[in-house]
Amino acid sequence: MNDSLKTLLIVAFLLVILWNLGSALYYLLVDRGQSKRTVNALTRRIGFSVALILLVILGIWTGVITPHGIGG
Repeated sequence: MNDSLKTLLIVAFLLVILWNLGSALYYLLVDRGQSKRTVNALTRRIGFSVALILLVILGIWTGVITPHGIGG
C-alpha cells in the first residue's frame, strides 16, 4: 500500500468524523432535543474515531505504517 493511499484513507476517516460532528450540531440546533438524531450522529462519530484508532494501531502492528519522530 503506497503512502498516498494510506494518507487518503486517514484523511477520509477524519472528514467523516468531522461530518458527523457537524451533523450532530445541526440536529442539536434544529431538533431542539426532540429527537435522537443528535445522539445517533455523536455515536457514529465515536464509532468512526475508535475505528480509525484501531486501524492505525493495526497498521503499526503489521508494519504497514511506520511511526517516526517529528521531522523524520
